[in-house]
Amino acid sequence: MDREPPVKKILLIGPLPDPVTGISLANHTIKEYIGKYGGKYAISSINMSYNELEGQGRIGKISFEKVFFYSKFYKNLFKIFAADIVYITPGLTFFGVVKYAPFIYLAKTLRKEIITHIHGNYLHIEYQNVSDWKKFVMKAILSKTDKGIVLSNSLVCNMAPFIDKKNIYVLENFVEDAIFPAKDEVKEFHTDYLRILYLSNLMPEKGIFDLLDALLILQEKNIKFTAQIAGAIDIQHQAKIQEMLDKLSKNVEYLGIVRSQAKKAAFMKSNIFVLPTYLPWEGQPISVLEAMATGNVVLTSRHAGIPDIFKENENGYYVNKRDPENIAQKLIDISRNLTGQKHIMVHNQEIAAEKYRVENYIKNFIAILAS
Repeated sequence: MDREPPVKKILLIGPLPDPVTGISLANHTIKEYIGKYGGKYAISSINMSYNELEGQGRIGKISFEKVFFYSKFYKNLFKIFAADIVYITPGLTFFGVVKYAPFIYLAKTLRKEIITHIHGNYLHIEYQNVSDWKKFVMKAILSKTDKGIVLSNSLVCNMAPFIDKKNIYVLENFVEDAIFPAKDEVKEFHTDYLRILYLSNLMPEKGIFDLLDALLILQEKNIKFTAQIAGAIDIQHQAKIQEMLDKLSKNVEYLGIVRSQAKKAAFMKSNIFVLPTYLPWEGQPISVLEAMATGNVVLTSRHAGIPDIFKENENGYYVNKRDPENIAQKLIDISRNLTGQKHIMVHNQEIAAEKYRVENYIKNFIAILAS
């Protein structure tokens, strides 16, 4: 009688909610679902979440506060002894890598398998731009990786400086099951007027100011629309964002941070999703896939790994970065023939249901573990 293979123990080291970001949501999903879809794995974790939303000027900046904050996690180094696989999701900056060094070096010393998953498209830029001694340190740390994972083919360059390309795998993002319309739930493809949604962190690099400026243009031109804005506000820009929201209060509702059914309701109510991101460390925004899963036309920028999952005229339309006038004009053009956009809405829902289920994500992740 064949014996079943032993359960392998995974130690996940990386951010978990809260705050909710693409990377923390992905880690949470792996932790919650890996046992559901055929994986013979037991998983434990070390939560490396920082407790504050950071804008571009503060990401990767070393401070006494951060050093003290992250040093607390090193008391969990003992967990590596019991693990078979150490799965880490580091940051994309020098400090974002260095803070994981104690875990990586101990795991290597103990001959554990190390898997590094990069959720973005900035690590290779950081590596190119830092000083020679920082390059040496980053390479010394990340070259200990046995397998690297990136979000799409165009993002392989983020791990290529550190390990052989044959050991780099692509794992595309996913949409939570709760976001998809249920079997007994019919998505209403609204074609009466623009029902716009922005759902991401409210920081300049995600394009929030460009969108709000575009909405002011629509308002001045008396274009009929409503808009929902959802996400955590970058505290450095809170006053300006609130000022603009006040100017748009007739047409725009700020929802705050939305999760679960509230997030789904926002997507289901809308027909146009806008994310004009130029975030330097952007990877493959889950919100774009969520918008597709709920039958929205997507307006987004040609940035990072987005072109790997998004086709012009098939999933929606590209808008220029830092260009409110271009966003406004695209929205006006769409408003003139919303009925003509229904084929995109239907297609997006169908393709997301086929490709971007949690089940697909976890099974593909397990295949990488087993390879």
